[in-house]
Amino acid sequence: MVRLYDKGAYLLNGTDIVTDEAEVKARLGQDVSIEEARQQTIAYRILEEHNTSGNMDRLQIRFDKLTSHDITFVGIIQTARASGLEKFPMPYVLTNCHNSLCAVGGTINEDDHMFGLTCAKKYGGVYVPPHQAVIHQFAREMLSGGGKMILGSDSHTRYGALGTMAMGEGGPELVKQLLNKTYDIKRPEVIAIYLDGEPAKGVGPQDVALAIIGATFGNGYVNNKVMEFVGPGVGKLSADFRIGIDVMTTETTCLSSIWVTDEKIQEFYDIHGRSEDYKELEPGAAAYYEGVVYVDLSEIRPMIAMPFHPSNVYTIDEVNANLKDVLHDVEQKALVSLDGAVDYSLQDKVRDGRLYVDQGIIAGCAGGGFENICAAADIIKGRYIGADAFTFSVYPASTPVYMELVKNGAVADLMAAGTIVKTAFCGPCFGAGDTPANNAFSIRHSTRNFPNREGSKLQSGQIASVALMDARSIAATAANQGFLTPATEMDVEYTGKKYHFDSSIYANRVFDSHGVADPSVEIQFGPNIKDWPSMSALPENLILKVVSEIHDPVTTTDELIPSGETSSYRSNPLGLAEFALSRKDPAYVGRAKEVQAAQKAIEEGKCPLGALEELRPVMETIRQAYPGVGEGNIGVGSTIFAVKPGDGSAREQAASCQKVLGGWANIANEYATKRYRSNLINWGMLPFITEEDHESLSFGNGDYIFVPDIRKAIEEKQTDVKAYVVDGSLKEIHLKLGDMTDNEREIIQKGCLINFYKG
Repeated sequence: MVRLYDKGAYLLNGTDIVTDEAEVKARLGQDVSIEEARQQTIAYRILEEHNTSGNMDRLQIRFDKLTSHDITFVGIIQTARASGLEKFPMPYVLTNCHNSLCAVGGTINEDDHMFGLTCAKKYGGVYVPPHQAVIHQFAREMLSGGGKMILGSDSHTRYGALGTMAMGEGGPELVKQLLNKTYDIKRPEVIAIYLDGEPAKGVGPQDVALAIIGATFGNGYVNNKVMEFVGPGVGKLSADFRIGIDVMTTETTCLSSIWVTDEKIQEFYDIHGRSEDYKELEPGAAAYYEGVVYVDLSEIRPMIAMPFHPSNVYTIDEVNANLKDVLHDVEQKALVSLDGAVDYSLQDKVRDGRLYVDQGIIAGCAGGGFENICAAADIIKGRYIGADAFTFSVYPASTPVYMELVKNGAVADLMAAGTIVKTAFCGPCFGAGDTPANNAFSIRHSTRNFPNREGSKLQSGQIASVALMDARSIAATAANQGFLTPATEMDVEYTGKKYHFDSSIYANRVFDSHGVADPSVEIQFGPNIKDWPSMSALPENLILKVVSEIHDPVTTTDELIPSGETSSYRSNPLGLAEFALSRKDPAYVGRAKEVQAAQKAIEEGKCPLGALEELRPVMETIRQAYPGVGEGNIGVGSTIFAVKPGDGSAREQAASCQKVLGGWANIANEYATKRYRSNLINWGMLPFITEEDHESLSFGNGDYIFVPDIRKAIEEKQTDVKAYVVDGSLKEIHLKLGDMTDNEREIIQKGCLINFYKG
């Protein structure tokens, strides 16, 4: 089904994978170096066209377009305004698909929307009103282009199937683009995703995506690399099918994705009235990839990602055949994911030997596509979901998609079966829509199934489960009134309806400045929209208190700052910070504030010992070895330890909330994603790495760590930093910083990106 190569390989003429260099030479009739062949990938060529550094090992990328949604664009624009923004220098699209219900927190959601509209007018952007489109569907329909690059403040910014290399990052990276700066990274490795064969009837894009995620996530095979989709199987897939796989590449922790393009992608652009944006993309005659993921599409079967991660994959047939064993395995994994916060069992979902599901949802950038919903309508037509607990909801990804589904009768077929068809909304994907009952089990064609992504609140004893599936098998389950069913078991004649795009829907409703700024426009602020608090520069010496210790194998950004109801406070840094780690370590905020009081005293010219008495013996121990450390050259802050933090969302608030609460660093064994590490740096936090085993650390929760001459270490580009655990004596440890650009070092020295741009 999916096989990983254990070394790099050449792709010859876009069709043949060859690992032996002698064979490559024989077939080409000449020597080809690996470095020359690396330059023949699609990814290399696009990166080269967008690189401004003149050095392809150290990239400085300028993107063609930017996109954000309503729980990210306020903070981004506020940061850019504080740093000198005068005009959007490139097309910047502000969609409203997360807080679009305007249902929580009084007026604050619509206040954010009006902030976005007035900023689009003032700075020359594009504003997409609520319910018109989810962020990524609008980008596919209106922004993508062959050979282009798009940066988005959402982790699922992926348009590779359309020939656009897109990346999801934290807000500060978009701020850099708005201020005419660059996205600075080492040249990423490129992994070939070689598709062969053709999917069986009833198998959908989510099935293929989950199979790839299951094979690559745990071993980090594509971590921070570019996935380049090639092979004869690509041509067997429709544009919508490719898009459905592509959006899920984020869950492998790759950096970006790109696909070969062909007449089916050209047709996509033709349908959307943008024929000029199509570009044929294919690798050169001999392209070298650092690895290969071979996927036999014909062997893929309907898949399910059981709670609580997209990589926890099985075939649906496996689950049904080994139901009790699989559920027991999920429960054991839940002990880690949920920290034993609630009693968790799925055994009561077994009815007469079958798994009963409480809810089915097809939604968002992954599931809400035209072909997915048409296939679901074909499956459920003439059937009924029943009058028991099971519910079924469908969210088309955009109003143009919805309109076509109405015209071709798919919506009528769905509704006649008992399905509720709703507007374009991302809520089911991040915990703000269709929250099921306590202990309920939901199957969703959406992007993630982390804990709390369905709206649970562990601190209140509330827990529900989400499994990821393809729209086709969700509809098959709905047709069987909630009993888990793969779509391959259904005898269905798929109608294959053709899509027609109605451009007037956006033309009549979306505000587009066409890049013309109007400085006379006054930005409309709501009372919840707050400026960032001032942040201090990095001191000469630093005292850190460990205020949270997390030993899970992976810590998601949802656990660092919860999604769902907290999204209403994304425009209020201090208000949002109150939720930091609330579902993972509820005592974190209080502990961090206690330490922050000492730093605030320093900033006010007072003695920090008066604000934090426990610091007194710590300082006494430090000064025995470092008598010069004290007034004027010391800072005090908090840090957390996590084994592998930052999987999942691009949300910058996972880092900024810690900084707002006085955080100066994270300590980890490794960082799950580049974007989380970048968020730490952009908020002036030290991304420390420890090589100590997490189960036998020389420090723990409540311990103080002294980092002498930290500013000097940053200035001198040290990668290994000497530090001490302070416990009546100084116990030496070593913390690594890893590779950092000159700008990143300066950002940390100045305390955050805002300070960096203020000079």
